[in-house]
Amino acid sequence: MNKQILIIYEYDILYDILFELKNFLSFKIQKVSKKDLKTSIADQNNLVVSKKDLNLDNQFKISHIPIELNKLIDQLNVGFLRKKIALQKNIKVGNYYINFNSRKISDGGKSISVTEKETAIINFLHNSKRNITILELQSEVWGHKSKLETHTVETHVYRLRKKFQKQFQDDNFIKSSKKGYYIS
Repeated sequence: MNKQILIIYEYDILYDILFELKNFLSFKIQKVSKKDLKTSIADQNNLVVSKKDLNLDNQFKISHIPIELNKLIDQLNVGFLRKKIALQKNIKVGNYYINFNSRKISDGGKSISVTEKETAIINFLHNSKRNITILELQSEVWGHKSKLETHTVETHVYRLRKKFQKQFQDDNFIKSSKKGYYIS
């Protein structure tokens, strides 16, 4: 997921205050005009703050003013965390639904549990939309920056394929080619 962005609309003083603290925030801030608001709110990962009620699902409402700055930042971080958790439920990948929070995969009837690494593999392959090499998986999922001689990736993919075969009788969820792994 990209870094989360707090969209500030028609609330210049709040933008100015948070801009001074931008190096200490766990999210980015962006001030938008009326013409840019629609494109800025399209990303479900963002939160929007405005004095006006914009009737948006991702609008963060400041209920009491004045508010302590630390309390506001804490509330914004909680808002972003809730967004992240909500966006990780029931993601459709191929013929399956994956809940990244509970690490469960289902086809509507049957389900399997997967490990954190298996979830990371599926997520990376799904988001890539192309074949991914073993070295790319080592780097992106495991954080290995050098070319290690290891069969960790192959072992995890093998175990994941076995789970899909056993529970769903699916031999084709993760495929491989000369160019790497991909989700069918």
